[in-house]
Amino acid sequence: MPGYYKKACSLPVSVKQRTVLEEIVQRHTSRQDHVKRAGIILLSSEGMSIIEVSEHLKIHRKTVSLWRSRWLCHQDPLTLIEVEADHSALLKAILSTLSDAPRSGTPVTYTAQVVAQVVAISCEDPKACGYPISHWTPQALREEVIARDIVKDISIRSVGRFLKGGRS
Repeated sequence: MPGYYKKACSLPVSVKQRTVLEEIVQRHTSRQDHVKRAGIILLSSEGMSIIEVSEHLKIHRKTVSLWRSRWLCHQDPLTLIEVEADHSALLKAILSTLSDAPRSGTPVTYTAQVVAQVVAISCEDPKACGYPISHWTPQALREEVIARDIVKDISIRSVGRFLKGGRS
């Protein structure tokens, strides 16, 4: 049936948890993602539906559903912390609940060993390696790294990044 959505039940939020969530929303130093997520939890605890919360905060309803379900998953540990610990521990636990889950990111392209070898070659004299220059250029260093079979291919930009001390 189009347009029909089951109204979600209100989220369980204790008085202490509500206090911490309101503190997060009102602090000027709070991260904005935490503020928005705390707002989702607070509005949901007042009995607003997923659609009402999404319209009120101008966010997608899937976002509301995600953070409602994440709150429900963490409800038991939060209640335990609330009973056993102080306000700062509860704040830390709630901020952890409102934070993004860790992401894997892209795999490392060049190992630390490869980076160290590139940097080590850059410390050598280019003339001793057959280059008619006094200082290594990223292009010449790239050619030397490939010639020594350290890597099959590497960009000039990556070599330059290694020399500047940037990450791989």
